[in-house]
Amino acid sequence: MKKLFVAILTLAALASCKPGEPILRIEGGLVKGVPTETPGVTVFKGIPYAAPPVGDLRWKAPQPVKPWGGLRVCDSWGHPAWQMSHTPGGYTPEFFFDGDPEFSEDCLYLNIWTPAAGKADAKLPVTLWIHGGGYVAGWGFEPEMDGEEWAAHGGVMVTFNYRLGLLGFLAHPALSAESPEGVSGNYGMLDQVAALKWVKENISSFGGDPDKITIMGQSAGAMSVQTLATSPLSKDLIAGAIIQSGGGIRESQLLGGSPLSVAEEAGKELMDWAGCSTLEQMRTIPAKDLLTMTSKFRAETGKPAVGLTAPIIDNYALSETFSQAALGGRIADVPYMIGCTLDDMGALASGIDRFCAERQKAGGTAYAYRFDRRLPTDGRPDVLQGAFHSSELWYMFKSLRFCWRPFIEGDYDLAEQMITCWTNFAAFGNPNGEKAGVWTPCTEESPEFMIFKLDENGKVASGMGSIASE
Repeated sequence: MKKLFVAILTLAALASCKPGEPILRIEGGLVKGVPTETPGVTVFKGIPYAAPPVGDLRWKAPQPVKPWGGLRVCDSWGHPAWQMSHTPGGYTPEFFFDGDPEFSEDCLYLNIWTPAAGKADAKLPVTLWIHGGGYVAGWGFEPEMDGEEWAAHGGVMVTFNYRLGLLGFLAHPALSAESPEGVSGNYGMLDQVAALKWVKENISSFGGDPDKITIMGQSAGAMSVQTLATSPLSKDLIAGAIIQSGGGIRESQLLGGSPLSVAEEAGKELMDWAGCSTLEQMRTIPAKDLLTMTSKFRAETGKPAVGLTAPIIDNYALSETFSQAALGGRIADVPYMIGCTLDDMGALASGIDRFCAERQKAGGTAYAYRFDRRLPTDGRPDVLQGAFHSSELWYMFKSLRFCWRPFIEGDYDLAEQMITCWTNFAAFGNPNGEKAGVWTPCTEESPEFMIFKLDENGKVASGMGSIASE
């Protein structure tokens, strides 16, 4: 009877669709997207890529998608992971000016922009974007990372949410004991792997090529790209990687890299302090309470509570840091693009040049860049200034129309140049396109990088610069 009811719902949904609107069958059921302002580009919002990690699935590896009955019209975003609400100042007026959406543990959703929905033979290059936020904040549908222009440039863009903070990275001996792999703590990273595998299995329905997936991220998203390019669970699934403001080869990890035993000890100490000695007690803690648990623990005990909100070395999902693997030639053997912004954290001195040299030694290719355009402020002193950390996102997504800043014609021209380079890289592993061009790889003998900027007249003045002269 249930199957008959689902069949009736499906037929009714199909009958209600307008001619030309593709209905796609993917893991979980049937989906339909919605048109964007760009003719021919469709967006699918809020597609589940794993089961909701709630109840007994809290602090477990992501499980397969639960099928839905009938047709799922993908016209609304999925909930972001639990995180602290944004407060005035900082990045709030830049990216979060519309306020926060509703946060939820039921957060494992992705979004797809495509110019070829339903065309399995299109085989367009696919890019999987991983948002930043220090592994404790952010979501995959922030206005700056809108994928409409990306799809208009001939690529399929996928963004997604993943578990953050303690819900995404808490390790604990009891959690490891119940795990089939004997590990705990990398749940947010395993969500990213699950999203990548989902794309591999389903993206052809959206016109994407499952053998041409570039992973791309900024800040903690860039560090996530690094872990995926290192992990045995994911490094063989990608065709390219773009690392934005996540550094290169470092002596120590900026975020993540604690051994499992250290993270387990820290997690147990935190939960013992909270009066939770069993998994049942841990899984009944309200999600909102987990957001402030580490800060309260530090305030009361004076202890740092390290290794609780970032990827760890568990010898399952991750057996070494990205820097260790890169120095040993053990990361994914694919083309890389790597860079930062002018007023970023440490700029190109953050090991980017060393990473490019190591890729050359391993027989690989890496293109380096720096974004130098200091964003216009309209005289506002209360907003982020300069070519700040993440300022390039408006440009390489060409999403400037969503921003309040008084951009000039040159900004739109620079954005067009950048999105062309980024989508070229996704398509060909070369930001110039199919052939060699101005942007040459960064090597030990020729440590050059592309500088994206405007001149004093507001015209595009991008060109190559040398790390040696910086």
